[in-house]
Amino acid sequence: MNWENYLYPQNEKPLDRLVEGYSNTSVFRTVAFVGDSMSSGEFETCDENGQHGYYDMFEYSWGQHIARKNGFKAYNFSGGGMTAKEYIEGVAEEKGYWDKEKACQAYVIALGVNDLVSPKKMDLGSISDIDPSDCSRNGSTFAGYYAAIIARYKEIAPDAKFFLVTFPEIHLDWHNEIAQKHAELLYALADYYDNCYVVDLFKYAPKYDERFNKEFFLHGHMNPMGYVFTAKVIDSYIDYIIRHNPREFDNVGFINSGIKYR
Repeated sequence: MNWENYLYPQNEKPLDRLVEGYSNTSVFRTVAFVGDSMSSGEFETCDENGQHGYYDMFEYSWGQHIARKNGFKAYNFSGGGMTAKEYIEGVAEEKGYWDKEKACQAYVIALGVNDLVSPKKMDLGSISDIDPSDCSRNGSTFAGYYAAIIARYKEIAPDAKFFLVTFPEIHLDWHNEIAQKHAELLYALADYYDNCYVVDLFKYAPKYDERFNKEFFLHGHMNPMGYVFTAKVIDSYIDYIIRHNPREFDNVGFINSGIKYR
């Protein structure tokens, strides 16, 4: 066996293969999934009068699927309709998402749709909206609020790893224009902060076209199989990042342990 073919298959790109069985995401023992309805396993109903109902069902979320597969503890720091602004301005505090006893070794952040696409739409902003000395003074933009989330969790778990998830490409050009700018911001944030990586679904995931939606969506949210598929995609992408940067994950076992290491 050539071990290099395991870590670095020739010309491999993210998502060239979906990992079956446990993956290198299992190097983490605690992971928080920060996001909106799509991170919450939300199912949508529609009654005979056309009235829609929305239900966060965390056990069906892609984060919990990844956790069960890899045997780690996962927190759903997420909820239907969540925005980065609401997260920072009260939701995280109210729901105990900042509790130090819930400090994690890794944080997967999938936010932005409700901030940038919905009627709540706000300015995207840039890393210039970050106040490096006090995140509470960040600019009132998506970038400012998103960066504040990273900064707060870095205070709680200074050595944790962060995986920032872009929007996938869909069948609407206007949405993809927003998705492209969102992705560019996440790459800028990953350069700004240490221990940050981008899970670029916009570039590497399948296009969420009408055929994809027919198979994997239930009204405006995913169906059970859609969340399983998303789990495979996110898990495989994080596995790819770890395999291609193994020395950057040498010390994950010490994160939040209180053990000093160099």
